[in-house]
Amino acid sequence: MNKEIFNNKIKSMQNYIMFEIKARQIELTPILKEKNRAPIALSMGAPVERVPEFAINKAIEYLNIDSMHTYSTPKGEKRFLEAVKNRMKKRFNVELDEKTEICSLIGSKEGIANLVRAIVNPTDDEQNQDVIFIPQPGYASYTQMIKASGARAYGIKLTKENNYTPNLEDVFNQYIKEGNDPKKVKAIVINYPNNPLGCTCDLEYLQHCVDFCNKYNLILISDTAYAEMYYDENYKPHSALECKGAMDCCIELYSFSKSYAMTGWRLGWACGNSTAITMLSRTKSTVDTGIFKVLQYTGADLLESKEGQEYIDEQNKKFKNKLQKFTDGLKSLGYKVEMPKTTFYLWLEIPKRFKDCVEFANELLEKSGIVIVPGTAFDENAKRYVRLSVVAADKDLEEVINRMKEDGFYFEEK
Repeated sequence: MNKEIFNNKIKSMQNYIMFEIKARQIELTPILKEKNRAPIALSMGAPVERVPEFAINKAIEYLNIDSMHTYSTPKGEKRFLEAVKNRMKKRFNVELDEKTEICSLIGSKEGIANLVRAIVNPTDDEQNQDVIFIPQPGYASYTQMIKASGARAYGIKLTKENNYTPNLEDVFNQYIKEGNDPKKVKAIVINYPNNPLGCTCDLEYLQHCVDFCNKYNLILISDTAYAEMYYDENYKPHSALECKGAMDCCIELYSFSKSYAMTGWRLGWACGNSTAITMLSRTKSTVDTGIFKVLQYTGADLLESKEGQEYIDEQNKKFKNKLQKFTDGLKSLGYKVEMPKTTFYLWLEIPKRFKDCVEFANELLEKSGIVIVPGTAFDENAKRYVRLSVVAADKDLEEVINRMKEDGFYFEEK
């Protein structure tokens, strides 16, 4: 079949970087096993812990109810929407109307992609494309989602110097200074806690984001997939919806994937501004026919249960321990790394002897069987960084440090 028949934007896209890395890992596995370097994956942000037993038992219970196997609705089952409402009130003291301000999602990734489609007016003319600001470095799929929708992404630079919380007025002024049309900006994506940096922000900065979006009539898309992953009460993540005026501009997205290790269940929700929720629901109605009811009812029970909160608390203790031991191990090799306050990601500067992050990641895989992600997957300028997802079993994380020592992957050459 002639490739020219397909959408120009889709033709120019690459496969999701994590799947490309996984394919390379599978290709090299036989060779790596022969030299006692079976792959250890620190690439995808996918917890390896077992999902809550509470959820498994509830799902089995609901599977035996005949009415659970019929069509759902893209907006979500009443039971699920009410549970989300209760969770947002308990966790953030945010009041929501489950009828107009909440929508179920097939994971937050799907939600963002469909939300972008609902926001932008697509065109192949790059000079006239709508623009969405995204964090840089940021989640690898943001740019591709926006590009596939016929719009353009513009990076908000997150740096140590700006404490990973840049002033949006400065960003907007720089955008205009570069000759861009301010009227083309439609929305801003923020991601706190952040993938890949592992940083977060305070409520004051979220208020800054809300105020900025209300001032310029922009949509604030708050991607909070890691909202429950924190290791210090002083850095407990907030919801942007706690801010004054947030319901006028903000839509926030949540996921069960990280908090409950339910990556394969594909369940989440969006909440916030009623118009944004309506537009998202309308877009989804042309794409899917709702999430399997068993998942929604199980998720609802999990959100409202003491077992669900106990699971989150226990997982955070485990990840804190993993991260502390692993960062200590990397420091023993000379790497400049600090324990993150949120998420399970480490943003690691590479040794100077490597040309760039791709060379470092390839050599680490081919020589030691350690699978990581080049920083350029999150920011084309991040050539001196890689992301490590610290989700593997404790014994595997110990093995990673041992292999790096044995194979000479010190920060400075010995």
